[in-house]
Amino acid sequence: METERFIGVDLAWAHSGTRPKLNETGVAAIDRQGVVVDCGWTRGIEETTAWITRTAVAGSALVFVDAPLIVDNPAGQRSCEREVGQRYGRWKVSANSTNQNSPRLAGVLLRKALEESGWVYDDGRDGPPTSGRAMSECYPYTTLVGAHELGYDQERPTYKRRPARVPTAQWRAVRARECDRLIERMAGLATADPPLQLASHAVSRRLLAEPSPQGAADYKHREDLLDALLCAWTAALWSRHGLERCQVLGANTPAPAGHAATIIAPARPEQRRPRF
Repeated sequence: METERFIGVDLAWAHSGTRPKLNETGVAAIDRQGVVVDCGWTRGIEETTAWITRTAVAGSALVFVDAPLIVDNPAGQRSCEREVGQRYGRWKVSANSTNQNSPRLAGVLLRKALEESGWVYDDGRDGPPTSGRAMSECYPYTTLVGAHELGYDQERPTYKRRPARVPTAQWRAVRARECDRLIERMAGLATADPPLQLASHAVSRRLLAEPSPQGAADYKHREDLLDALLCAWTAALWSRHGLERCQVLGANTPAPAGHAATIIAPARPEQRRPRF
């Protein structure tokens, strides 16, 4: 049995605060043909959980979330986060530190909410699931530099964090241009294995038709959707090719089977730990 639906969630890590509205979460779902069956934005754990449940099919679905789902370390950095820097640092990719004292743990709350609805957390150490409803953690930056189809052979794109070489006054324009280049490369995934067809849904199609905005709020709105689509495609890549194309960061932790804090990341051969 093959997984029927791949769902990507670029989760807003903060789950409470004084703002009138919670930050947006980007969400996207694709099928095995890469057709975008739904995509958009949600706010808060309840709304995001409801969207995932509504979008999943009865047979099997795989959710990839860009947020820490398992946080079992009292302090410091999770081993999967350290391994991001160790294996992808050459491409200028690293991960934030997360522990049980971190103030933003919406991913843990989302995992628990989905588990209450019958979903299962999968740490990836036994390979991709082939049935049921499972969720795993991913990190879009590792997809960008780890999937050769996207062509970021030297370093990550500068569509998020300002590099020191870019003056602050020029940053918004540079960021918008880089985002448009990323969208062009993602459009090329229409013929990849597995595919991603951005033009197949009205919302994702607008990414192709409209230039990236420079205003902060409008840009973040677009960026969240892009990352959700990358998460969904990463889930499809993992399901289709497993450890041939991806690696499980944090796999060597002593946690019980199915309970390790891991990040499933596309990987080129030179991004993998040497095998002895």
